[in-house]
Amino acid sequence: MCEEIRIYVADLSAYNNGKLHGVWINATDDLDNIQDQINDMLSKSPEGFAEEYAIHDYEGFNGYSLGEYEGIESAHNVACFIEEYPEIGGELLDHFSDIDEARKAAEENYCGCYKSLADYAEELTDQTTQIPESLTYYIDYEKMGRDMELGGDVFTIETGYEEVHIFWNH
Repeated sequence: MCEEIRIYVADLSAYNNGKLHGVWINATDDLDNIQDQINDMLSKSPEGFAEEYAIHDYEGFNGYSLGEYEGIESAHNVACFIEEYPEIGGELLDHFSDIDEARKAAEENYCGCYKSLADYAEELTDQTTQIPESLTYYIDYEKMGRDMELGGDVFTIETGYEEVHIFWNH
């Protein structure tokens, strides 16, 4: 992944007085290092004594909407998950809104990346069913894939042209 996963932490004392003062921080850094960078930023506040901060911006979270008051530890955990699963992590978190459920989907329910859901339905059918050759032309894998998704058996995340990540919905 090319893009750094980072957060912009703003000094609320300065912000509330119409001044922009903050720092961009790599959200996958060690938590103590992140807190040190925040403390350093707050110590240099244009408003003198500053102790409150908030996340005002973020980059590299790939589809996940980080909340302003998410909390540094939570933002760090989310960033580390996205770093671990760069293609699908942000979208999984957006889908589940829970890092444990997203991790379970990535580790236990991931079927793979296919050109389409129909390609997955065809592969699954070939692996699990002996279809007589005389019937192979009558099988509509597009409809099978659509029915799997509409029936709630699977969900998909599209990351690009002919890049469909498929997950069982257990």
